[in-house]
Amino acid sequence: MTAAPTHRNRRSRRRPTAPYLAALTWLYLLWSLLPVIVAVRMSFNSGKSRSSFQPTSFRWYWGDPVASVWHDDSMHVVLGNTLRLAALCMLLATPLGVALAIGLHRWKGRLSNSANGLMLLPIVTPEIVFGVALFLVFSQLYTGVPDGITRQVIGHVTFTVSFVVVIIRGRLAAIGAQYEEAARDLGATRLQAIRLVLLPLLAPAIFASLMVVFATSVDDFVISSFLSTGASTETVPIRIYAAARAGSTPAVNALATIMLVLTLAAVALAALAIRAMARRTADSAASDLASLSV
Repeated sequence: MTAAPTHRNRRSRRRPTAPYLAALTWLYLLWSLLPVIVAVRMSFNSGKSRSSFQPTSFRWYWGDPVASVWHDDSMHVVLGNTLRLAALCMLLATPLGVALAIGLHRWKGRLSNSANGLMLLPIVTPEIVFGVALFLVFSQLYTGVPDGITRQVIGHVTFTVSFVVVIIRGRLAAIGAQYEEAARDLGATRLQAIRLVLLPLLAPAIFASLMVVFATSVDDFVISSFLSTGASTETVPIRIYAAARAGSTPAVNALATIMLVLTLAAVALAALAIRAMARRTADSAASDLASLSV
């Protein structure tokens, strides 16, 4: 009779697959990041080529007196439109998403599950379908809404508010109701408990929501394109798409690199906020366990 394999033997048999999985992961990451790295490298070309590497310079960032990002007024307008649209979207979508998340978290009824499902609909709907739907709604139904930046802001808020709800609801589930109930027991009104207790506990999640909304808004092409009315509402993704089809200088690559850096910074800040939120939740749970053990 052969002895049954022990847990250590089974673990040693599975271990050789780990290097292959790690290698496959790194190959995928390199393959997916390679086009981005090439596009960023082209932005540092000293010449006008966007198909071959040339000696590096900052010509297309600020060196060229006419066509660089720093000196081209049209790129200033495009960059300003993108940042203004993202800022307005952050200011509107985040408070609205926080309020919706708190309401949905406390809603206990037959229609609550349906409402939660509808809230996730913009996330799972293909963006091209969402953009066409918004275009038809504004052009056929809500014709009184001013076109241009107003419609773009409404479209971006409609699309990004679901991300805020998902992030805030996750934080609400981790917090629980005990802190707010303790504040109510101490004499605070429901509004005071939300303002003085719940919102400070939600601060990391709110900051993460702001960063996610910013990153989503500045990178959006479909909704911005469908609701754009011309050069006055052109955003960076729209300019990059038009320049890629028509042919342009590496200044477009430089503009895209600037937006890539801003987006990565926003995502990094959001990740740090979520990590701090998880650490705070773990510390709170540990303190609660310690108090129970005493």
